[in-house]
Parts: sequence; structure tokens; C-alpha cells
Amino acid sequence: MILEAFRLTGKSALVTGSRKGLGAGIALALAQAGANVGCHGRSADPGSICDAVRSCGRKSFYVSGDVTDPAVCARLIETAAAEFGALDILVNNAGMIRRAPAVEFSVEDWNEIIAVNLTSVFRLSQLAARQMIQRKRGGKIVNIASLLSFQGGILVPAYAAAKGGVAQLTKALANEWASEGINVNAIAPGYMATDNTSALRQDPDRSRQILERIPAGRWGESVDLAGAAVFLCSAASDYVHGHVLAVDGGWLAR
Repeated sequence: MILEAFRLTGKSALVTGSRKGLGAGIALALAQAGANVGCHGRSADPGSICDAVRSCGRKSFYVSGDVTDPAVCARLIETAAAEFGALDILVNNAGMIRRAPAVEFSVEDWNEIIAVNLTSVFRLSQLAARQMIQRKRGGKIVNIASLLSFQGGILVPAYAAAKGGVAQLTKALANEWASEGINVNAIAPGYMATDNTSALRQDPDRSRQILERIPAGRWGESVDLAGAAVFLCSAASDYVHGHVLAVDGGWLAR
């Protein structure tokens, strides 16, 4: 049965930046599909996401920390292996955004955004892949890209650079690891109702301009990423490598 290929029963996943927002939605979707899911956030308070995962009958854990710290990245992968016995799925969702004109954008903000949105993706993917290759059972790595992996955006030079890098890194890692049975792909969310877009949604003119361009006529919600995430983390996508899947309400088609 084709639906069996989408099930994640017996798999173990780690979703960074999953305390709330899109990451929490992805973590819950993977749990509903059958996976044990480790969660992460900067705050020491895990919120409700681990309880939500456990309510699906799955195991969960929470690690707090800043993914710009190599020790935190190592602890995330090590904890997943210790708690679940192995790591089958990594979703690199942790990210941040800062808005300012390029002529005023500080080096400090630039460095932090590149470190969070791009460097940590490589570091975590590298650590996860080492384990997956050693086990010889393959795995799934899903990076969260952006519409700005394709477009330049406005007032977000570091974010656009980082997300462009995520798209290219996804392809580069897929080229190296496909032969090891590791699928590396990415999801590029469109304009989603998250903390990152609160300033845009609160600006009546900018919000109207955005909605007028989206064929679906609405902001996306975390549930809109659920199907794409489960697909790319499941056996249903075993022949999909290096792809950046836009989930954008049709924005890029305009």
C-alpha cells in the first residue's frame, strides 16, 4: 500500500528550533506519522511540544541551547543517539531574521544570522551524517530554506544570503551522501504566520501587497508544511535528492 511508504513508525527524528512555530508543527507531524521526536529551542523552558509528541504515543526529549555553539550541536546529536538508540531523521529548522537596510546592516547581525541559519545547518548535518554512514542504514536530512533561497527580499541581506546558502548546501550534501542512502532535501516555506513575519503582518500596506501576490490568498500556517515534511522524511521520497520544495501558496508561480 502506498500510504505505508509515508509512515515513520520506528524512526527517530530531531527537529531543531521546534519549541514553537513551524518547527513545532513539523515535530508534531512527524510524531503523528509514527516517529519519536527530539525537540530543541533556545529557551530552557520546553513549552508544550514534548508533551504533544508524547500524546501521540512517541518518545521525546528537549535540549536547549544556541546552535551557533558547536558543543550544543554535538549535544543534540549525542542526546538523540542516547535517547533513541540512533538518529534516522534530522530537520534543520532553527533560524532567525534581522531587518535593516544593507548600508546600515551591522557586521554583528550579519555574523549571527549566517551562523544560525547556515553554519549550524552544515555542522548538524555533518554530525548526523557521520552517524548515519557508520550505521549503514541511511537517513533523511531536511533543511528549512525560504522563498529567499530564490529571491533577494528587501531589508534582509543576511537572511537572503544564508537561505540561498541553505539551498546550495542541500544540493552539495545530496551529491555526496545519496550513495550512502542519505536523502538531503529542503523545504522553502512561503509567507507563513510566524514570529519572523509579525512585522510584515502588522504593516497594513505590506501585508496587503503580499497577500495580493499569493494565489492562495492567505498566509501559510505550520500545518501547511506537515505533508511536505512527512514526505521528505519518509520512504516515499527515497529517490528525491537535492530538491528544494516550495510550500508557498503559489507565490513563486506568479
